[in-house]
Amino acid sequence: MMDIAGIKKYLPHRYPFLLVDRVTELVEGDYIKAYKNISANEDVFNGHFPQSPIFPGVMIIEALAQASGILGFKTQDKTPADGSIYLFAGVDGVRFRRQVVPGDQLVLNAKILSSRRGIWKFECSATVDDELAASAVIMCADRKV
Repeated sequence: MMDIAGIKKYLPHRYPFLLVDRVTELVEGDYIKAYKNISANEDVFNGHFPQSPIFPGVMIIEALAQASGILGFKTQDKTPADGSIYLFAGVDGVRFRRQVVPGDQLVLNAKILSSRRGIWKFECSATVDDELAASAVIMCADRKV
């Protein structure tokens, strides 16, 4: 388990772009399970879409990347304070299956597929009520800042 204070230790993101609320499971070198509570108060709903709010797919992918970053940092036993940051290097096979709306709890799952020369590849999925909302393979580059 990791609360928001622990998450902030491993992610440089802050409001309004911190998209992981809690980590519920994490096995270093293997997988992470976390969640993002989708509130009607999210800034993004001011424009996407005011009369019919839908959490943007790109924000779901970003939330998955952030969860993946926590897993990568924990696996290497380092933090952004050590002068390292995870940057998007690519995303493959993205599929959106379900709309995510206010009141949903978006469960974020990421599993390490590989790590070579600072490039990490994660198999990711996001679910709501055990229903697949999105899936992708996300690549992150571990770089010095």
